[in-house]
Amino acid sequence: MTKEKTNPSKNHLPTLSQKQIFLMTFGYFGTQIAFAMQTGTMGRIFQTVGADPNRLGFFFILPPLAGLITQPLVGYFSDKTWHPRFGRRLPYLILGSLVAMVVMFLLPNAGSFGFGYGSTAALIFAAVTVLFIDLACNVAQQPFKMIIPDMANEKQAQTLWSLQNVWGSLGALTAFGAPFLLTAVGFANTAKVGEVPVSVRVSFYLAALILGLSTLFTIQTVKEYSPKEMAIFHEKAPDAKSEKRTFWANLKSAPTVFWWLGLAAFFVWMAIPYMWTYSTGALAEQIWQTKNPTSAAYQAAGNWFGLLQAIYCAVAIIFGLLFTKLTKRLRRPIYTISLLLGAFGFLLIAIGHSKALSILAFVLFGIAWIAIITIPFTILTNALDGQHNGALLGFYNCFICLPQMIASSLSFFILPALGGSMANMFYLCAIFFTIGSLTIWLVKDEH
Repeated sequence: MTKEKTNPSKNHLPTLSQKQIFLMTFGYFGTQIAFAMQTGTMGRIFQTVGADPNRLGFFFILPPLAGLITQPLVGYFSDKTWHPRFGRRLPYLILGSLVAMVVMFLLPNAGSFGFGYGSTAALIFAAVTVLFIDLACNVAQQPFKMIIPDMANEKQAQTLWSLQNVWGSLGALTAFGAPFLLTAVGFANTAKVGEVPVSVRVSFYLAALILGLSTLFTIQTVKEYSPKEMAIFHEKAPDAKSEKRTFWANLKSAPTVFWWLGLAAFFVWMAIPYMWTYSTGALAEQIWQTKNPTSAAYQAAGNWFGLLQAIYCAVAIIFGLLFTKLTKRLRRPIYTISLLLGAFGFLLIAIGHSKALSILAFVLFGIAWIAIITIPFTILTNALDGQHNGALLGFYNCFICLPQMIASSLSFFILPALGGSMANMFYLCAIFFTIGSLTIWLVKDEH
């Protein structure tokens, strides 16, 4: 049997206790509630305030654009940051959370300030608030991602990524299910033309409060390794200064795995924004037989999409716990199988006319989702050497953001070419996932 290669710098990092692992990952619950409220309701909010369905892609360019800008910057500058009380990454968590909380009280009121249904002012207000909430959420969530390569040794990286995303999926489940549950207990799920229903607005307010509490919990309990400790763990002189590099120098020094993983991510992240953008419309077309965003049936489809997202998050939680034990040998085959299941789920959305089939579709997507957000990050983490982790992880997220922007831009042409049917967009999603399921095999061994 061939002995697996190891990363010496990772092996010198201490083994984290179960308590440390919990504290490092739990706060992701709050940041993902905020992020999921935005991604899960954007399509519904924009169509409710009067956006043309053929132009929805424009608004969905804004979130990945925000990620493209903020994630490399947070990584690059947090590598150079050290505060005796708040550490290296956590100051950015505080800043991002504060801004996100403010904007989360504004976004769901995009149609409530008298702008008028379909007015330019209403759409601009919604677009600007979405841009700011995504900027803030990206700043808030990056610290959680960056402390894993900072503190995880090779044996624990998969566990940390899986558990972090289990908590994140639980947060997303809470966000996606909130409008449905609030409607069930009596909050109005319809409103005047152009206004977002109370059930959605209250969901945003509660998510903002939970984000604030989770941020407070994290900054009170998580202790990052100091620069001196990091130097010792990576076998450098304790007083050695980190090599200063420009953005481009960091990219040039990136391991080969970094670039192959970026290519592997491209097709996967071409599909996902279409799922976020067009699911409510596709479900309304196929199950409720309506394309009218102001109708009660369309709003019911929006709530159903929220419930389906809660279902896929529940599935992701279950499989995320299983993935904590995933070995290096199994990562690629499990990733491929998971994405093929997700592709089949997308086909079910395109052709299905029942709630039961839509549930099965999102169960399958849940399996694919947890593979997408854990396995590539584990492979990348184990290829990093402890130097400029934040910058490289931030740059890697550009491989996630760029295809989303490309997909959203192409949607202006693709949706009309497919007859204006949002359900038909899911055939394209299935194709992208199928290609993405195979590209992981282009990624060589982690080291």
